[in-house]
Amino acid sequence: MRAARLIKMVLLLQNRRSMTAAELAEQLEVSERTVSRDVLALSEAGIPVYADRGRTGGYRLVGGYRTRLTGLGRDEAEALFLSGVPSALRDMGLADAASAARLKVSAALSPELADAPRTAAQRFHLDAPGWWQPPETPGELPVIAEAVWDDRRLAVRYRRGDGETVARTLEPYGLVLKAGVWYLVARAVPAGGRPGGTREPPGERPGEHRVYRVDRFASVVPLAEYFGRDEEFDLPGFWAERSAAFARSILRESVVLRLTEAGARTLRYTTDRTAAGEALAGGRTDELGRTTVTLPVESLDVAFTQLLALGPECEVLGPPALRERMARAAERMAAHYR
Repeated sequence: MRAARLIKMVLLLQNRRSMTAAELAEQLEVSERTVSRDVLALSEAGIPVYADRGRTGGYRLVGGYRTRLTGLGRDEAEALFLSGVPSALRDMGLADAASAARLKVSAALSPELADAPRTAAQRFHLDAPGWWQPPETPGELPVIAEAVWDDRRLAVRYRRGDGETVARTLEPYGLVLKAGVWYLVARAVPAGGRPGGTREPPGERPGEHRVYRVDRFASVVPLAEYFGRDEEFDLPGFWAERSAAFARSILRESVVLRLTEAGARTLRYTTDRTAAGEALAGGRTDELGRTTVTLPVESLDVAFTQLLALGPECEVLGPPALRERMARAAERMAAHYR
């Protein structure tokens, strides 16, 4: 336990110029007194940790000290070779760089861990694209990925959902691969943001991060201009929040259902999983074991298709138009099998 903590402390100091005792204590989840003892132990082991005194002081490594990866355990080394999705790296044009990095890390591993890359690859493979759809790599993806790395602005033409193609100058913050589809998180440069810049996009606030489907870019041209990245921007946190908001926004209608026990178990597999879970949690169960729920749905047409999959395990109570449509479908199905 302590050995792992000491290694983590060295790596933290190696990646940052200086850290206070309080910062180290928070990262290592120990007390500041423990940090002081660990720093003393590192110094006695020959690690050049120097303490700066004063209100703005802290701990730092001196002399450009760098540690080797000999402190990696087997589980850590194997997990390292699972990071990233091979197909995603290839799509972004980073396959060669990733391969070179893996070779360098492999060369730095101790002899007893030399088989870690092979054992990890034999046991786990991450396949990002969804089922029943061939993976398609947008042609502009490598150019966008390079701009994301370089914090370089892009002049783009983008096909919106309504079919209109618009011109934008974007500051590309990050790429997300979701169910086989690539998305770019970027900020549109407002009017005056650069010489000859485009007008303020309708409905977009200055500095607002937005999501763009990469396969809708009609053209992407890297500009000679770079932008100052907001270092506090959290891409995973932004995506989680925006995904949840999008999922909620498309559920514009609601239906009332009476479900058998089998129907209640299956509902989350035929409709939106989160919405189904919340509906079931607030449902009422009668003496026959049937549960009545109010379920948010994208539209009545979508609900019709989804609820047909439940067959006799679900009865639509409302709205009346959907109940009548389900009844007609049931009559037609009964006629087929009569």
